[in-house]
Amino acid sequence: MNWEALAGRLFPESHGIEAHGDLLYGTGSVDGECITVLGTTNHAPIGVGLALNQARIVLDTVARHTGRPILLLIDTKGQQLRRRDELLGINRAMAHLGCCIDLARRRGHRVIGLVYDQALSGGFITSGLIANACHALPDAEIRVMGIPAMARITKISEERLTALSKTSPVFAPGVDNYIAMGGVRSLWTGDLAVALRESLASAPTNDERAADGAARGGRRLAAAVIQRVLDAA
Repeated sequence: MNWEALAGRLFPESHGIEAHGDLLYGTGSVDGECITVLGTTNHAPIGVGLALNQARIVLDTVARHTGRPILLLIDTKGQQLRRRDELLGINRAMAHLGCCIDLARRRGHRVIGLVYDQALSGGFITSGLIANACHALPDAEIRVMGIPAMARITKISEERLTALSKTSPVFAPGVDNYIAMGGVRSLWTGDLAVALRESLASAPTNDERAADGAARGGRRLAAAVIQRVLDAA
């Protein structure tokens, strides 16, 4: 789904979202409450400039609009793989974006992520995976690392990883697997305006991803290990 059609379904009455290159930015209204909307389009690679522009929008919202919700519209093929961005410190820029989203959450802003097209690698880690809750459309594509890349890093054969992916969501891409692991809270189908309204009303204030992963059987040990660490602290 392209972002214009998505915006029309999320905010059927009106919205002020515009595209500035690969950056989406504007506002929408839910039950009379104004929310900040930002994100990316065109499978955007997240470079230094795009990461810092998104961070600026988040910080402006925190500074000027106390408690205003933030909706992240996610369509990215990951971080920009370019020497210029590496030399400028893409890792620090993306970490800064993540810290800004975390700051917004700590200041009482409900942050909702929606993967409407593609979410890959670091571009997803520093956006939707840091939101209070991340959701996805059924046709979205989600993965942090594909099996061929995982094979190169782990030195485990693609055949072995493919076999493991059939029984363990941790090794497999796809929306259903990220739901099982707790990284994605739910699929949005039907009336997207209603789904957004319900998500804003029920957004958790604590990180429930590990608990969701345990309950859904896709990430069975994380919640227990976290609790052991907390008990020992």
